[in-house]
Amino acid sequence: MNISFNSVRFKADQKLENFISEKLDKLSKLHDGIIGFDITLKLENTDKPENKSVEIRAKIRGYDAIAKKVAKTFEEAADEVISALKKQLLKAKDKVRGT
Repeated sequence: MNISFNSVRFKADQKLENFISEKLDKLSKLHDGIIGFDITLKLENTDKPENKSVEIRAKIRGYDAIAKKVAKTFEEAADEVISALKKQLLKAKDKVRGT
């Protein structure tokens, strides 16, 4: 499985990348068609404390699942994005099964 990170307006540290990678490893077990993930971490240009944006694109055979969240920390935003992707993957898996 291929995981690529893109940081905008800052340099992501290895700890953050490892945190997200571990969560995605668990997520990838939900759907066997996942080819990889594209992660974009971005510091939004705003005065609000919720300025950390995480967007994850799950590349799956046949389609892509995409989610984006903004929160006070990258870890919090990543958790929310992964939760949203989990729902999308489970829904897609159910469609394939025909339920």
